[in-house]
Amino acid sequence: MTAPGTGRRFTRLVRPWTPSLSSGELATVLNRLRSWNPFDGGALLDDVAVVLDDVLPAEEATEEIAERLRGHLIRLSNIAIAAEAERDPAAVRPIEQARTLRCEDLPGDHWTAIGHLRRLGWTANELLERLVAVRCLKEAE
Repeated sequence: MTAPGTGRRFTRLVRPWTPSLSSGELATVLNRLRSWNPFDGGALLDDVAVVLDDVLPAEEATEEIAERLRGHLIRLSNIAIAAEAERDPAAVRPIEQARTLRCEDLPGDHWTAIGHLRRLGWTANELLERLVAVRCLKEAE
């Protein structure tokens, strides 16, 4: 141990820290983090089960279910693109099908709408399974 005042002092000057982002950019990052919803595989499987079940969804619920399935397809497509899963030949078809289906409007006729919901559900399920197979996602519970 050294006596007080006899220790070695460092005299090298350190530049003051400057943030890498401006205050506006930091606010944008913060707002995006606050509005971020993590991927929920359980919710996706619940929605897929609703549309693929033997009991058809009520006509009043079809638009809401379609919106949720479109949201799942968008999120799955973004995960696939970010993880470069589109390089997997087996993932190309469900990714392209997801892009096509999520842009289509829900048909006005209830039976046609049910068919559309089922295509959305099958595509979401197939894409989820493919992303799990190529280890982009953990298996949903």
